[in-house]
Amino acid sequence: MKYQTRKKAIILLADGTIFHGKLVGTKEGSAVGEVCFNTGMTGYQEIFTDPSYFGQLMVTTNAHIGNYGTSEEENESDGAKIAGLICKNFSYDQSRPAADQTLEAFLEDNNLFAISDVDTRALVTYIRENGAMNAIISTDVDNIAGLKAQLAEVPDMNGLELASKVSTKEAYYFGNENATYKVAALDVGIKRNILRNLAQRDVYVKVFPYDASYEEMSEWNPDGFFLSNGPGDPQPLKGAIQLAKDIIEKDHPLFGICLGHQIIALANGIPTYKMHHGHRGINHPVKNLKTGKGEITSQNHGFAVDKAATEAHPDVEITHICLNDDTVGGLQMTNKNCFSVQYHPEASPGPHDASYLFDEFIDRIKQVKV
Repeated sequence: MKYQTRKKAIILLADGTIFHGKLVGTKEGSAVGEVCFNTGMTGYQEIFTDPSYFGQLMVTTNAHIGNYGTSEEENESDGAKIAGLICKNFSYDQSRPAADQTLEAFLEDNNLFAISDVDTRALVTYIRENGAMNAIISTDVDNIAGLKAQLAEVPDMNGLELASKVSTKEAYYFGNENATYKVAALDVGIKRNILRNLAQRDVYVKVFPYDASYEEMSEWNPDGFFLSNGPGDPQPLKGAIQLAKDIIEKDHPLFGICLGHQIIALANGIPTYKMHHGHRGINHPVKNLKTGKGEITSQNHGFAVDKAATEAHPDVEITHICLNDDTVGGLQMTNKNCFSVQYHPEASPGPHDASYLFDEFIDRIKQVKV
């Protein structure tokens, strides 16, 4: 072990429950956020850099984290977005030739606080039974009262707008400017692999900030519109919801993923709600109701679309169901060129069963492109 004597650390949950661990590296201190877990066996770097995880303390259920290091090209954004890391066994060394650095160096570069030697099975079981909640991880193990006071100041994820924290400040382009199709994408926490999937399908993308208006985006004269994944509660995103309404009213091809899916639901008057502990992993089964086929998918969301309200909507139908709990996995409008999914067809990490959804988006664009 690199550090023979490692400082004690704790996880203090909002309900007062404490789990024990040890500091990773030498960076002492604390980190706060909503505690959640991801069941993926690989892809920790993509998870840590996914903007959808902004403001969350990540518990990794895989027993070993860090053994293959990190590589710059596998970042899903410009750096780590999680609030902190909680794991069982932390690997200080890496054995992958393609890696740029160790995970420890990655954490240091991103000023990220992490603890290991935690009984993650017990912690995950507790979250599953009691729900996702705010927590603090800290090396200040003898100051429980102070940590509780600090934790009490952390806002609840329910009702929290976070897209503005991760969105681009200025519009930018991605892909080949001579591509056949142009797509305007709203960045409420977009992953790079979404942009790669679009570019691979002969699409030139212009990415707009989270508060862009329909007028700003349509001025570029795109062939289709895209609403990205992202963190936080969708309900405070009034501007994005209005944008979706405007795009739907004009009947432009519109595709939404994750937070974008929820925004499309809200634009149709369908409510969303905070889940008990969310879906986060790379092996979640989904059924495509149009084809009857099953898909193994990558998922990362703590909010969901109300199923009963979706079924009752005269112009919206459910296209995909999450088989673990029968929640809405996808929807489409029956009278407009609009569809969305709650999960991540771009994976990264995860399987590619659902990548056909990008092809469906291009097909929808082809049908209306002059």
